[in-house]
Amino acid sequence: MEKTKKLSRTNSSLLRSPTVRSSHHSLSTLDEHHHHDKKEKSSIKAAAATSSYAALHQHPAPSVPLFLLLSFSFSFSLFFFFFDGGGEHQQHRVLTNLLLVSSSSAVAAASLACRRLLRPRRRGRRSDSAVQWFIGEDDDESSSSSSSWSKNKNKNKEGVEVYSNGDYYEGEFHRGGRCNGSGAYSFLGGRGRYEGEWVDGRYDGHGVESWAGGSRYRGQYAGGLRHGHGLYTFPSGDAYSGGWLSGQSCGLGLQSCSDGSSYRGEFKAGLKHGLGYYHFRNGDRYSGEYFGDKIHGFGIYNFANGHSYEGSWHEGKKQGFGMYTFRNGDSSCGAWNCGVLQNPRPLSDPAVQRAIQAARRASENAILLPRVDDQVNRAVAAANRAATAARVAAIKAVQNRIDGRFCDTGL
Repeated sequence: MEKTKKLSRTNSSLLRSPTVRSSHHSLSTLDEHHHHDKKEKSSIKAAAATSSYAALHQHPAPSVPLFLLLSFSFSFSLFFFFFDGGGEHQQHRVLTNLLLVSSSSAVAAASLACRRLLRPRRRGRRSDSAVQWFIGEDDDESSSSSSSWSKNKNKNKEGVEVYSNGDYYEGEFHRGGRCNGSGAYSFLGGRGRYEGEWVDGRYDGHGVESWAGGSRYRGQYAGGLRHGHGLYTFPSGDAYSGGWLSGQSCGLGLQSCSDGSSYRGEFKAGLKHGLGYYHFRNGDRYSGEYFGDKIHGFGIYNFANGHSYEGSWHEGKKQGFGMYTFRNGDSSCGAWNCGVLQNPRPLSDPAVQRAIQAARRASENAILLPRVDDQVNRAVAAANRAATAARVAAIKAVQNRIDGRFCDTGL
């Protein structure tokens, strides 16, 4: 029987992923069933222990050696009493023999009692006794509940789940019916699909996510969001490869566009932020500092016509002290405002020199930033493998559904 549930997603700029889903059995219900089973199992064990103890102690073994010893001693005394010749001390000998009989009996009884106390107790000596309920008593009860998938080979861990909004999941289930392991999630109407690894009902690990418009992401996830390293491609041909944090580009990365422009450097919250190197489609190049996706701070801008500017920037415009050099070698130095030189200064001016040195340091550091190509390539390869495993799990889930072997998502 298919179960229909309501799905909630974590909001993200380019990600639509399922978050924690409500399973058919709530956690409290599962805990109650587990507590009830555990209590019933404990009561069965207690009853079995009582039955076993009674079976071992209700009918003690008869003292056959003691009975034979008493009979032999009594017969020996009668022999001396009737057949001993010399009747003067006959009464004395009878009393002596009776004393010996009593002492021997006491010693034999004590020996038998000690042997019975020191004899080890064995359970399950009879196959039909109640002690058979003790099977598994020495096993760890907690491990039997946590590893139920691996111990019970007859239960399927691949299943299909359809949600109220039309989305559906095909793959592995663990931990109380949540998506865990490998699986594929498809959005209604073919709007998108995720194939990869899951943890506790969310994208987690490596996977491949694609959308109907043509966008695609291959890489790492954490908690339902892109996190780690990965490659995101757009239908226009634009792409971003690099670091991700909570669903947005962050850290070192490379942004390339179909028009030939590219940016390699630091990102924060999906924007160019920090040090970076930008190659524009018209041939211009900038290396230096960025803030909030704009050229801001100190850096060097080289124009395609051979001109250049070294100095201070503010939101993409020349602002502060700097030097503009023409391709014929002439230069203009001083204080700039909104891209216009307003206060000319000589090149030897200390403020101009400090701005030029800061711009050159920022430009050099931006060009020398480490690349993350290897990390991205490894993440993409792992995502492709995870997507293949997810497709295999989805095929098994569909086959189980066709064969009527439904996954027990209540475990």
